[in-house]
Amino acid sequence: MNTRTATRPSAPVRRHTRRRTHNLPLHYAVCTLVAVVMLVPLVFMFAGALKPNEDVLGDGAGWRALVPAEVSLDNFVSAWERSAFGQLLFNSLLICSLTVVGGLIVNSMFGYALARLRWTSRNAVLAIVVALIIIPFESLAIPLLLMVTELGWLDTYQAQIIPFVANPFFVYLFYSFFLALPRELEEAARVDGAGPWRTYRSVIVPVSKPAFASVAILSFLMTWGQLLWPVMVTRSESVRPLPVGMAVFQTLPPLQWGDIMAFAAMMTVPMLVVFLIFQRAFVQGVAAQAVKE
Repeated sequence: MNTRTATRPSAPVRRHTRRRTHNLPLHYAVCTLVAVVMLVPLVFMFAGALKPNEDVLGDGAGWRALVPAEVSLDNFVSAWERSAFGQLLFNSLLICSLTVVGGLIVNSMFGYALARLRWTSRNAVLAIVVALIIIPFESLAIPLLLMVTELGWLDTYQAQIIPFVANPFFVYLFYSFFLALPRELEEAARVDGAGPWRTYRSVIVPVSKPAFASVAILSFLMTWGQLLWPVMVTRSESVRPLPVGMAVFQTLPPLQWGDIMAFAAMMTVPMLVVFLIFQRAFVQGVAAQAVKE
């Protein structure tokens, strides 16, 4: 009897468990509502891309707008041909790939130097990095445009890549992740004769895959959807990314809503693919950061 009483959970624990159980339906209802609100525009976009052009807006705003009565791929073919989508897609993939890869290298090395190495003015540099996070890009766009013009980089790939390789937010994300890693890993590497560079490359990077995946996804999404800066520095279709191409495509006569929906759908698919590939590592990275906080 005493053993049974001792193993029973206390009254506060039982009340907390009952409260959580009672709140589960409400939590699921709220999550379902948020998911529906976020998914409806995507479903409408893909449905409109598969409909004949005259039916995209002709079905009204009811549930019929989300279900194509007649499926056709003509809008995708038309959007691809009318907008030179292949060239725009290549430009975006090239810009995003180089920005993400370069950013992973530069930001992770900078974050590691701030978190683990001891050097003069390290705290001052860290304060500057944190301050730069809150400065909006719009306030830096004009000075950056003048610098790019002086360098002769207008209407080039490097004008869309190099200014965004280093990112203070990603530097701080790597810094906070590296700061929480056990120092025993580096001490063991130091005993084996490894220097800072070898320790970073052979010890820190392999155990930091969640942080790298999180930064890769966030950097890809930020670069893929960027519009303001490419509008300012691009002039020709040969280096123009997809967001600018879509803005121009909407103004081309005749106005075909089916083609616009197909363009938007083709532009969305790469983002979904990247997120699905790195989803598990991204969730692990976010969860790890939440636990550390």
